Amino acid sequence: MQSNLFTEWNYLASIPWMRATLVDFYINVVAIFTWIALRERSKLALTFWLLGLVFLGSIATTTYIIVQLIKLKAGEPVSNAFSPLAYRRR
Repeated sequence: MQSNLFTEWNYLASIPWMRATLVDFYINVVAIFTWIALRERSKLALTFWLLGLVFLGSIATTTYIIVQLIKLKAGEPVSNAFSPLAYRRR
């Protein structure tokens, strides 16, 4: 089955679950990007992660979390991987 998103957009946009999926996706992108923006200082890194979230979704989110867990020092609590304040003190 082949179809073009741009030619089928009017039909797809008329389906309630499609609109709900898009709203859900972009609300998640905003929420997760806000969390990343509180943690990252580099504008280049923020740009990279924003593009990753928009184009890769959960893959980018999972990658970011794994990277933060790998960056933890020995004996550091796992909660520091998720806390913007603990991250900024590093």
